[in-house]
Amino acid sequence: MQSLQALMVLSLCGLTCGYSHRERSHELMTRYPLIDGHNDLALKLRIHHNNRLSHVDLYNATKVATDISRLKAGHVQAQIFAAYVLCTAQQMDAVRLALEQIDVVRRMCTEYQDFALVTSTHDLRDSEMHHKIACLISIEGGHAIDSSLPVLRMFYQLGVRSMSLTHTCNTPWAESSSKVYDVFQRKNNSLTDFGKAVVEEMNRLGMIVDLSHTSWDTASAVLKHSKAPVIFSHSSSYSICNHSRNVPDWLLHRLKNNRGLIMVNLYSKFISCREEATISHVADHFDHIKRVIGADSIGIGGDYEGATSFPRGLEDVSKYPTLIQELLERNWTESDLADVLRRNFLRVFEEVERVRDSLSSQPPSEVEIPLEEVQNPCRLVLRHPDPRGAPMDKISPSRAGHGSAGPLMVATVLLLYSLFVIE
Repeated sequence: MQSLQALMVLSLCGLTCGYSHRERSHELMTRYPLIDGHNDLALKLRIHHNNRLSHVDLYNATKVATDISRLKAGHVQAQIFAAYVLCTAQQMDAVRLALEQIDVVRRMCTEYQDFALVTSTHDLRDSEMHHKIACLISIEGGHAIDSSLPVLRMFYQLGVRSMSLTHTCNTPWAESSSKVYDVFQRKNNSLTDFGKAVVEEMNRLGMIVDLSHTSWDTASAVLKHSKAPVIFSHSSSYSICNHSRNVPDWLLHRLKNNRGLIMVNLYSKFISCREEATISHVADHFDHIKRVIGADSIGIGGDYEGATSFPRGLEDVSKYPTLIQELLERNWTESDLADVLRRNFLRVFEEVERVRDSLSSQPPSEVEIPLEEVQNPCRLVLRHPDPRGAPMDKISPSRAGHGSAGPLMVATVLLLYSLFVIE
């Protein structure tokens, strides 16, 4: 009888404590709503609707784990939306595809009144005050800039505030953690001189450098070179799950010295190294990273819409409070969780902006990648036209501009132009 009573008391305590933790997680996330580091909703809009926003209701969307209603239920106040471009577009139409993905993010974040497109920490805080879901745009995969700093700058002008240097393919200037594509293979040169110029220009612009998907050697080189803090927008702990997309402890220490941030990915395969995982597995990653570098270097980057399976209980963006409940049950303090939810990212973004301001006297970089490093037959090299009618890209540099036909042609064109414009 006494044992039965004790069991009932324990059960009642468990229910009460569980309820308390659930309430605390929601209350905490009301005060410190989440800034999530990575979401691929724009990719799903292309796959399912060919980016036709008129064909989808983003308040209650089907075939996806993300919509406005579930973002609100999950206390997500800011979402970094990825403009993702397949690696197969490298050296082809990657820039065009990136522009189209940026366009669809900008459209959905301006056409839906519950969203607010933001480009600064000031905008982020303002959107919270006005109870809006802030949208930040990132580019996923540095191949989207086609090895061009002017393209990078134009993306910034369109509102891009973060870029991962690679996806699952090497670029001519940075190395991926993946071996899926056998392109731009180099030895002992994981971040080329042009790659360093990309990092420097991102620092000058105030664009966050994202190291998710890069090789460990590239990440290490960037951490040595960047003047501003960097992020892993959706990566987890290699010590808990030894997948190459995750971050080893030695690299976490270097991230700590950089004052950067690792935003834990929720994809089951990166969490448990299997197709199935639990919330407890996810919390193990948080616990381990906290032990290694502290809670002030951790965020959350769910990777919804970009991955195929998520832990039980974290099936969509509305479930984030369940994760916070698990961490509360593991004795994480509310201050630590407030850091994880938003304060850490705000700190990093503010420091990126401070570095930008300190570099404001520097002019835009005019560094160009050497043609032999690009190895792209589709890349046009501008030369004088051949007077004998050969295609421009077939003219050798030694012949370009020589002979009298070039100046004669220019003089003829100018004469004809003057005849037409004079009234």
